[in-house]
Amino acid sequence: MSESSPTIAPPDGKHPVRRGRLKVFLGYAAGVGKTYQSLEEAQLLKKQGIDVVIGYFEPHGRKDTISKTEGLEIIPRRVIEHRGTRFEEMDTPAILRRHPAVCLVDEFAHANVPGVEHGKRWEDVLQLLDAGIDVLTSLNVQHIESLNDQVWYFTGIRVRETVPDWVIKQADEVVMVDVTPRALLHRLERGVVYAPDKAKRAIEHFFTESNLTALRELAMRQTAHQIEDRLEEPMKEPQPVRLGTRTADEERILLWLTPDPASAVLVRRGHRVADYLHAPCIAVAIGRDEKFSELPAASRAALDRHLMFARNLHIEVDTICGTEPAKSLAEFARQRGITQIFVARNSPDISTLVHLVRDMQITIVAGRNSST
Repeated sequence: MSESSPTIAPPDGKHPVRRGRLKVFLGYAAGVGKTYQSLEEAQLLKKQGIDVVIGYFEPHGRKDTISKTEGLEIIPRRVIEHRGTRFEEMDTPAILRRHPAVCLVDEFAHANVPGVEHGKRWEDVLQLLDAGIDVLTSLNVQHIESLNDQVWYFTGIRVRETVPDWVIKQADEVVMVDVTPRALLHRLERGVVYAPDKAKRAIEHFFTESNLTALRELAMRQTAHQIEDRLEEPMKEPQPVRLGTRTADEERILLWLTPDPASAVLVRRGHRVADYLHAPCIAVAIGRDEKFSELPAASRAALDRHLMFARNLHIEVDTICGTEPAKSLAEFARQRGITQIFVARNSPDISTLVHLVRDMQITIVAGRNSST
C-alpha cells in the first residue's frame, strides 16, 4: 500500500492522520473470485509483516475461499436484534479500536440492518478510511448506482443495494476479477458458487449466459473508465469557471426533474454522461414557488425524493420559480452555459423547450416505472 494518500487533521488537533487507501476488487457476478483474490492479497500483506485483519467476510459455503482466511485475524461480528430477528453486521467500532493497517471488508454494497451507526457498509468503509485504515473490498458492477438502469434493462432485475459513483471514484485502485461467462456457469454447475438448489435457480434466472455477457462488458467498460481517469489526472489543471460562456470542448449537463418516476432514470443517465465527459452536472426542479405548493402532496414527496437522489450522487441541485416551465428552464440554461439538457418523456412543454434551445442538445429519457 502506498503512503501517498492525503493527510486529515483529527478533531483533537493532534498529529494528522493519513487517509486510508481503498482498493476495490470489481466483478460482474457472484463467483468470479473477488473475495478469493482480496484474501490472497491480505495473505501476501501479512507475509510482508503488515498488520491486516478481516473486518467482514461472507463465506457462502465456498471451501476454497474459506481456506484463504487461515491465519488471518477476524474481527468478530456484532449481533443486532431487529423486529425479533438476530442479524450479524460488521463491528466498525471494534475495527476502529483495533486500528489495523489494512482491513478486508467483503460486500461493499451491503445495506446494514437498522441499529448500527451507518445505513450502508460503504459508509462504514469511508469511516475506516478517514481513520487512516487501508481497505480491501469487493463489489459487483451491477451495484454501481449509475449503472442500475442498464443492469435492469439487460437482466430485468432491479438491484436495490447500490454504491454511489462518487464513492467508487475515491478508490485508489480498481482491479477487475474476471472469468468467462461459460467458466462461471461451469462453476455454478459444479456447486462451487452456490448449493445445488440455489445454483439451479440462479442459472435459470439471473445467471443466463446473455445476462453474464452483458454484465461482463459493463464491468470491463467501468474498469477502463477508471483507468482513463487515472491517466488523465496528472494532465488536468484547474480552470476558471465561466458561467454563460464556453469553449468548444466544454460540456455542461442540465437535468430537469419532475415528480415523474422517470426522473430517477434521468438522474442516473445524466450523471453517467457527465461523468464520462468530465462535465459539470446540475439538476433543477421548476415550480411556482420554492415549496412547489401547486403540486399535490404525493407529487411534492416524489419530487423531493428525486432531488435528494441527485444530491446523494453529488449532483448540484437548484430550484427555479416560474409559471412557464420551458421558458424558465431555457433562461436558466443560458445563464449557466448549458450544452445538454436531459428531460423525462412526460415533462411538460418539451416541444416549446426544443424550440427555445435549438443550440443545445436535448435528450428525452423514457423510464420503466423506475424508483430511486
